[in-house]
Amino acid sequence: MTADPRFFEGVLCDAVPERFDRLKHKAYIYLTAGREVLVFRQPDQPEVGLQVPGGTVDPGESHLCAACREFREETGLEVARALDPLCEQTVLFDNSRGRDIHARRLYHGRLRGNETRQARWEHYEMTPSAGGDPIRFELFWMDVGEALRLGPDRFFTGFHAPLAELALRLGIAP
Repeated sequence: MTADPRFFEGVLCDAVPERFDRLKHKAYIYLTAGREVLVFRQPDQPEVGLQVPGGTVDPGESHLCAACREFREETGLEVARALDPLCEQTVLFDNSRGRDIHARRLYHGRLRGNETRQARWEHYEMTPSAGGDPIRFELFWMDVGEALRLGPDRFFTGFHAPLAELALRLGIAP
C-alpha cells in the first residue's frame, strides 16, 4: 500500500512563513460528549494518524459554515449545537507538491448528555477537496485524557495541540 499523496506531515508555526506557494483556509470541529471527543482514522491510510472532522473553506464561505459542512461530509452527522472558537493554527506543509500554509480555525461543540450517539461507525467522504476517490473514515469517541496521553505522534499534524485547552474546558485534570 502506498501513502496517499494528499497527506504529508506538516509543522505547526507561530506565524505565517514569508515564503509559501498556497494559502488554504481550513475549519475543524472538536465535538465532545462528556469527557470524550469525536476523532477518526483512515483505515486505508493508517500512517495519516488521528484527526477531527473538518476541512477546506470554499470561496465565499465562512469558516463556521465550512466547519459544519465538512463535519457533515466526513461524519454523516449534522451539527445542531452552537460552536465556540477553540483556537487558530498555522500549519506548514513543505513537500514535493510545494509549500502550503493551512490557516486553521478550530471550534468546540458539545453534545448534551441525553443525545444518543453511536460508539463507532464508518463513513465515506465522497468529494475530497484534493480530488481523488472517496475516503473511508472510521469514527469513534475517545476520552480526552487518553488522547492527551497518546501524544502528538498519534495525531495528524496539529490535531493533538488543542486537547489540553479542551481538557480545561471540560474540567478534566491533567
